[in-house]
Amino acid sequence: MDTASSSSTSDIADNFEEITGRIHKAAETWARVPGDVDLIAVSKRQPVEAIEVALSLGHRHFGENRVQEAQEKWPDLKARYPDIELHLIGPLQTNKAKDAVALFDVIQTVDRPKLARVLAKEMTAAGRHLPVYIQVNTGKEEQKAGIFPEDADNFIIECREGLGLNVIGLMCIPPVEEQPAPHFALLGKIAARNNLARLSMGMSADFETAVQFGATSVRVGTALFGARSAP
Repeated sequence: MDTASSSSTSDIADNFEEITGRIHKAAETWARVPGDVDLIAVSKRQPVEAIEVALSLGHRHFGENRVQEAQEKWPDLKARYPDIELHLIGPLQTNKAKDAVALFDVIQTVDRPKLARVLAKEMTAAGRHLPVYIQVNTGKEEQKAGIFPEDADNFIIECREGLGLNVIGLMCIPPVEEQPAPHFALLGKIAARNNLARLSMGMSADFETAVQFGATSVRVGTALFGARSAP
């Protein structure tokens, strides 16, 4: 069984302090309130022991990519730490929607009409009205999930008004080979014209740029916990 050694515990604590400090500095640089930017600690393929270090530091916002992996780790942790806010930040298959609604507190990857309809149905059945984000494929990459920018407005309206989903924001993952700033700016423009206050954007390599362009959540994993275990 993997355990967090005293050195790794110290490393994780140091990493959280560093990343939080960089977020605050970026926010202050761009005349934003540091507390308005949430750090989502991405815990995919991380051992429970590492997550417990973060919890012991007082951190409560976490992100997982896969429903099945999350089901193996989080029910017990959430029972012990009821103030955890668990975000689904990876692609969601419709046959996992019921499980996702039962376990997660926020779903950030609503990326297509069929999934939106299934989520609305499962939330009604479960009596849960979870906040969701619309994932926008700002780079229009064929291999990547997300609604295309030109289709985002109508999709947001359908999710809100047609399906009654609690859409609170947008999320994106820019193409790795491109500068992220134009993609963050585009996401901000789509959010503004749809009166959406939340922007989930920015990861380990570009979260400071995301803060500059209005991110309210940044998703950071390896820079906090270290290298992930093999899938």
